[in-house]
Amino acid sequence: MTSNEFKRDDLLFSLCGLNCSLCPMFIRGGCTGCREGSSCYLICEFAPCSIEHGNIDYCFECDEYPCEKYEGVDLYDSLISHKNQLKDMEKAKTIGIENYRAEQRVKKGILNRLLNEYDAGHSDVFFCLAVNLMEVNDLNKILNEADELTKNMNLDEKSSFMKDALNNCAVKRNISLKLRH
Repeated sequence: MTSNEFKRDDLLFSLCGLNCSLCPMFIRGGCTGCREGSSCYLICEFAPCSIEHGNIDYCFECDEYPCEKYEGVDLYDSLISHKNQLKDMEKAKTIGIENYRAEQRVKKGILNRLLNEYDAGHSDVFFCLAVNLMEVNDLNKILNEADELTKNMNLDEKSSFMKDALNNCAVKRNISLKLRH
């Protein structure tokens, strides 16, 4: 089987439950996301499996989900966090893929705002991780508070403020904002 047989159109949410649109490599243009012709196909064990099971769009559509490929899947990270991979897959299955993708579009907007207004050139991976793991309500609350509090700050100060605010909220929610290797 070849990568040309792997057909998907959803660039926000991968076959296996990763939020591609919140990945630093995707944002930088170094990855095309989970879809036909993607370089991820070469290292991904889920894509060939999708083809074997009728080219399903999401693993939760398979009768064998969750299968042995998910054992330990959330223990390590690649360029994107795998911490919520199973949780996000279940959420998409439960609320429906359209509702899940709508939430991901909101998160993508939040990430774009963080990158455009608060990134001093070295925070993209951190911001991607925070948006991927944190809830929309918390992210919006932090941004709304930052609007007022960072008005007179330069970009380095704004970036530092935002990283501290995200870290503080994450600690309260028992979320680690560090990639694991």
